[in-house]
Amino acid sequence: MQPRLFHLHALSALHCGTGQSAGIVDLPIARARATKLPIVPGSSLRGVLRQQVTDRDRDAARTLFGPERIQGDQDAFAGALAIGDAYLLLLPVRCLAGIVSYVTAPFILRRYARDLRRAGISTPELPPEPAAGEALVPADSVNRVDGTLVLEDLDLTAREGAPPQIHEWAVHIAQAVHPGSDDAETRNDLACRFALLPDEIMGFLAETATEIRSRIALDPETGTVHKGALWYEENLPAESVLWGVLALSASNRGDDPRSADALADALPGSDTLLQLGGKAGVGRGLVRFLATEAPA
Repeated sequence: MQPRLFHLHALSALHCGTGQSAGIVDLPIARARATKLPIVPGSSLRGVLRQQVTDRDRDAARTLFGPERIQGDQDAFAGALAIGDAYLLLLPVRCLAGIVSYVTAPFILRRYARDLRRAGISTPELPPEPAAGEALVPADSVNRVDGTLVLEDLDLTAREGAPPQIHEWAVHIAQAVHPGSDDAETRNDLACRFALLPDEIMGFLAETATEIRSRIALDPETGTVHKGALWYEENLPAESVLWGVLALSASNRGDDPRSADALADALPGSDTLLQLGGKAGVGRGLVRFLATEAPA
């Protein structure tokens, strides 16, 4: 199978939930059990991609995702596409200077670099880890004030003369998220807001810097709130960036001999707009699906 990389760039608040309450939040977002970092489950993305492909090429959708119904052994075959979960790469966090900073951590960056290499994509050298209470930012960062990076209520020392790998990774990720030839200004804006935080601080922000919104249900007859109809929903904030891996194989259908490369052409192209997760009616879950990378 051919591993390929994809990115998701949230254009609005994103709620892919777990369907169960956690503490004061009635509808939390999905998180990896071991790391507690936010994810978009592969099952959520698979269903949306299937609909996208079906709208354009129903036959290709059947080959990629498998049959919708199996009425006999002659109808049974495995789909040619496997989709993994999407993992958090950049979390936008409120910042004292520059409004917002796009933060990540060494643990996340190592996993991302590993998946890039598996997909045949070259990567910059990994930077050294920031010390406790320290953040590594590019030299042209717009978030640093007098050597300090203030995120939410955290004061972090922004190291002077950060290693060059910080700039290289900021540019690398910005290029992946905004690959268009006319996106230079947007790429530069993302890169100059990039910050590498210690793992423990990133873990803290990933749990406390997500977006919590309150919702109510109105009685259509009285126009007032239904008794007890107040609940809280957690969302990944707009501008969050996630990445994931999908794998393509040649067709497993006896009447469709297409190769993995040929089937890749049926997948959504670069910068396709998708709606993921719940709350579509109130504008949640609009994301850019950034086309998978072919192996080098």
